[in-house]
Amino acid sequence: MTCWVVRSLTLSLLWTVTEGDTEVSCVFMESCVLPCSFQPGHDVVIHWIKEPGNTFVHSYYYNQDQLSKQDQSFKGRTSLFIDQISRGNASLQLTGVKVQDQSRYKCYTSTIRGNKDLFISLKVDAPVTEVHIQQVENRIICSSERIYPEPELTWSTSPPSNMTCQNTTTVQQTEQQLYSISSTLIPPDSTTDVVYSCTISTRRNTWRATLNPSNTAVIAGVAGGLSVVAAIAGLTAFCV
Repeated sequence: MTCWVVRSLTLSLLWTVTEGDTEVSCVFMESCVLPCSFQPGHDVVIHWIKEPGNTFVHSYYYNQDQLSKQDQSFKGRTSLFIDQISRGNASLQLTGVKVQDQSRYKCYTSTIRGNKDLFISLKVDAPVTEVHIQQVENRIICSSERIYPEPELTWSTSPPSNMTCQNTTTVQQTEQQLYSISSTLIPPDSTTDVVYSCTISTRRNTWRATLNPSNTAVIAGVAGGLSVVAAIAGLTAFCV
């Protein structure tokens, strides 16, 4: 009877702490750590769950990984920092990050000292790594591929000009949900000594390629990150 009373008292003191979302940016096909910490204690239980749908990503209890309920899409791609769990580290390492991994994750931890829910908002980025620009007859073509999220493409000239150019931009998405973008610009016949620049941006970074039709010189460069994402299709652009 005495043991039963002590156990009931212990259970009544347990509580669950819930923390707000932490945003983590992961790069496509690289490794990424989703942070999670808890108050160390005995009988540690860790569950990483992907929402919505309550998909099991990784579980740990009885002092070892428990992966029998792990979703097939995470097989061989998850691990905990086992040597740091006793110090309150329940962070998850995810390898080979996919666009499909982008979601909200819950880190549930439990010890004899209490329970805790911590939420991670995982964003996936495949930055712009290269911009191609070339002249084909009277057209200037700019393109890039394997980007996420959907990029923005803009044209500009040097010196700045208010002339109107025909500009058609198309965006396609691969099976991996990465984006390819291509734009064709037809400058006015009367222009001379104008340098054309094509800029492709995502929320993570920006690349610019420049072409001088008079000598077909191409210069590529990288600029700082932007936080704008837009779709462009069949537009008439001002070369300014």
